[in-house]
Amino acid sequence: MTALSLASLSARTACLLVTPPGTRYHLAAPLAWSCVGEGRILARGQTTVAPVFLEGLSPDTEYEFSIGRAALAFRTAPCAGLVDITDHGAAPDLPDNAPAIASALAALPEGGTLRVPPGRFAISPVFLKAKMTLWLQEGAELHALHDRAGWPILPPRDSANRVLGTWEGLPEATFAAPLTAVDCDGLTITGLGVLDAGGERGDWWSWPKETRDGARRPRALFLAHGQGVQLSGITVRNSPSWTVHPYRIDGLTCAGLKIQNPPDSPNTDGLNPESCTDVTLAGIHFSVGDDCIAVKSGKRGTGALKGLAEHLAPTRRLHVHHCLMERGHGGMVLGSEMSGDITDVTVAACEFIGTDRGLRIKTRRGRGGEVARVHFSDVLMQGVGTPLAINAFYYCDPDGRSTEVQSRTPATVDETTPRIHDITFSDVIATDVQVCAVAVLGLPEAPVTGVRLENFRASLDPSAPPQAPLMADGVEPVAGLALWSDYAEVTGEIAPLEEQEAPQC
Repeated sequence: MTALSLASLSARTACLLVTPPGTRYHLAAPLAWSCVGEGRILARGQTTVAPVFLEGLSPDTEYEFSIGRAALAFRTAPCAGLVDITDHGAAPDLPDNAPAIASALAALPEGGTLRVPPGRFAISPVFLKAKMTLWLQEGAELHALHDRAGWPILPPRDSANRVLGTWEGLPEATFAAPLTAVDCDGLTITGLGVLDAGGERGDWWSWPKETRDGARRPRALFLAHGQGVQLSGITVRNSPSWTVHPYRIDGLTCAGLKIQNPPDSPNTDGLNPESCTDVTLAGIHFSVGDDCIAVKSGKRGTGALKGLAEHLAPTRRLHVHHCLMERGHGGMVLGSEMSGDITDVTVAACEFIGTDRGLRIKTRRGRGGEVARVHFSDVLMQGVGTPLAINAFYYCDPDGRSTEVQSRTPATVDETTPRIHDITFSDVIATDVQVCAVAVLGLPEAPVTGVRLENFRASLDPSAPPQAPLMADGVEPVAGLALWSDYAEVTGEIAPLEEQEAPQC
């Protein structure tokens, strides 16, 4: 029987997961559904994918969602009041709606909903607040301005010395995102509308690693310092840099999102939970220019910032399921900023299509921290160059290709030595592997341990053009190789996958 589950819930929206046996993101066949409430059939439709999103529900009301004989009852959350941004002067023809939205936010009661109705609303950065819901209705678009003149800048630290502006794991001044929320307990952002962050407008993508006008590039959506945060349904696209960046959020749910960036846009990761705990990512469709999900926990300072570590905090208890990762450098990536530890991660029932790598773990000398207890299972990959890539010699940062970082001579083990252990890769099918099914490179002074392959089947293409499976010095190009490893403990085997056995996403 089809299983139904509730992935997210707000006062006016719900995201459900429809998962017949064997479902990852796509369904084997279309299924018709209906939603009943308020004494009538509220909505009906057909789905070909696991996530189904409903909006236009009434607060604090009972509903029943059903497919065939399977049904799921749920009750929407209460709402303290509804405020429409157009009632405070917002309009599609305004050059900047941020002041009108700020006025609407000031009038919004705690626990209330701020509605963005259909229409394209130009904005400079908008700052949301705690215990509220932002509802982007279907047909609504928040359209970020490309001119950064006068844009607010998030300083490296706030008045309480907490990290605020952050860039690649270190405190740095950063332009505010088009949607920014600091101290965001109980924040919900939901609906079938769009946040277009304007990455292709202006010059954002022409200076990926630079600082201009005193700050780094902004995210599309930046959330910092909060508990119980929920994102659902919305499409986020054209980010200037990382797309959705939650920082120091405890209890984060993201469900039914669509995250879209052009394939040639620089460093436009899809979703980057950094130093977050108890995170669930469900039913999300990624198609981006860099990594789809990139998990971070900060990095130790080097060079002039050598020894800086008090900003580090772990990311732990992260669960990813029923997601679709397309294109991008990596599907599920841990690091390279992992100095605060990344532990207890599960990835299950997902599809990866055309990403350079599948599960990718990357670090280098000087980072410290550990990546541990990662469980990757029931995943289907198509055209993924290297399904499992673990690299402790990743040549990031200006000194990344220095002798100290890249030498294969054992270095002294201390608090700056990264550790990778207990990685399980099970029930995975990978078709058309053109580089290497599994590539693992540990440090000679701290080998990778506990990598277990269980029921991993792959079809290899040795006729493909050779490529290096890992971004490290001394790694030669290969093509259609089953296993490449050094300074690593890998158990299990990679079974051949016959062409007639390969399922389709």
